[in-house]
Amino acid sequence: MVTLLDAPRLVEDGQRHYGRFQRTPIANPFDADRGPARGFEWFRTKEWVGFTLSHHDMFCSMIIQDAKYLASSELYVYDRAAGALAQHAVNRLVHPLHLSDDITHSRCAFIASGYRLGYSFDSDMVTIVVDIDETPTAAAVHGRLDLDVAHATAPLVVSAQLPGGDLYTNKIVYPASGAIACGDRQFVFDPARDFAILDEHKSHLPYRCDWTWGTFVQPVEGGIAGANLAQRPCLPDQEEESCIWTPQGVEALSDIAFVALGEDEDAPWQVRSADGRVDVVFTPEGHKRVDTDLVVAQMHYAQWFGHYNGKLSGAGATWPVQGVPGVLEKMQARL
Repeated sequence: MVTLLDAPRLVEDGQRHYGRFQRTPIANPFDADRGPARGFEWFRTKEWVGFTLSHHDMFCSMIIQDAKYLASSELYVYDRAAGALAQHAVNRLVHPLHLSDDITHSRCAFIASGYRLGYSFDSDMVTIVVDIDETPTAAAVHGRLDLDVAHATAPLVVSAQLPGGDLYTNKIVYPASGAIACGDRQFVFDPARDFAILDEHKSHLPYRCDWTWGTFVQPVEGGIAGANLAQRPCLPDQEEESCIWTPQGVEALSDIAFVALGEDEDAPWQVRSADGRVDVVFTPEGHKRVDTDLVVAQMHYAQWFGHYNGKLSGAGATWPVQGVPGVLEKMQARL
C-alpha cells in the first residue's frame, strides 16, 4: 500500500519530497538547489500546463510550455464528423514565461499575433479561454470552458527520481461545461459527460527521453473513473506516473505495458497493467506528429487520438470501457 505524502510544498527546508502526494503542493523544484546547481537545474527543467479534452464528437489537446530557451504553445481540434484536423502552434525564443508554483491558484496565458490561450485557476472554478484566428492551414478556434473544481477527481501528484533527472507531475480530471468552436462547428460540453484532464509538469528530463503515455476518463455511478498510464525508464524504488481514478479517490498504479498491435502508424495498441486492473485496447482515429532534428537536439513525437475499449478495476468495482475517448502518445528525444 502506498502512503501518500501530506506535505504543503514539494521542497521543505531545502529537501525535496519524493513519492505520491495527497493533494497538489506548492511546487518549486529549484528550492532544493543552491549556487550554480540551481541555475543548471532551472535550465534543464521543462515546465508545462496542458489539458486533454474528453468529448465524444471531437478530440482536443492544448499546452503552454516553458523549455527555458524556448516558450511555446500548441492546440489541436479534430472534428470526428468532418474528419478534419486543425493544428495551431506558436513559439518564441528566450521568451519570459512564468508558470506559477501554486498552480491551483494561478493564471497563465500565451499570447501572440492571432493566438491566445489562457487558463485561470481558483478554488471554485478553472477557466480555459481559447481565441485563435484562422490560418492558411487551420480553421479558427474560439471558446471558453468552465471546469468544476468541487466535482473534480483527486489529484495524481508524483515526485520521482529518474535515471539522469527528476519528475514532478500533477494531473486532475474536471467536469467541463461551455463550448469550443472550430471553424463553423461548435462543440458543447456537458459536465455530466465531458471532461478536461489537467497535465502539469515541472521535470528535469534526462538528455535522452523515451516514454509512452495514455489517458482516458468516463462518467460512472457516483463520479468519474479513468486512468493515467505511463511507461518510461525509472528507478526501482521510485513511484511511477500512473494511476486509476475512481469516485472514491486515486489509486496508485505501476508496471504498464504498451504493445502496438501492428506496424501501421495508426495501428491499435494493447495497454495493460501487470496486476490486471487496466486491460484496454486503444484504437486511433488520427494523430499529430512532430519530428525535429537539430543535431544536438532531436525529437520524434506522436500523439494519437481515438477510443479505448476493455475494462478498468478499482475501489472494489470493475467498469466496462466502451468507446471511451482518449489519447496515447509516444516520445523519443534528445533534449
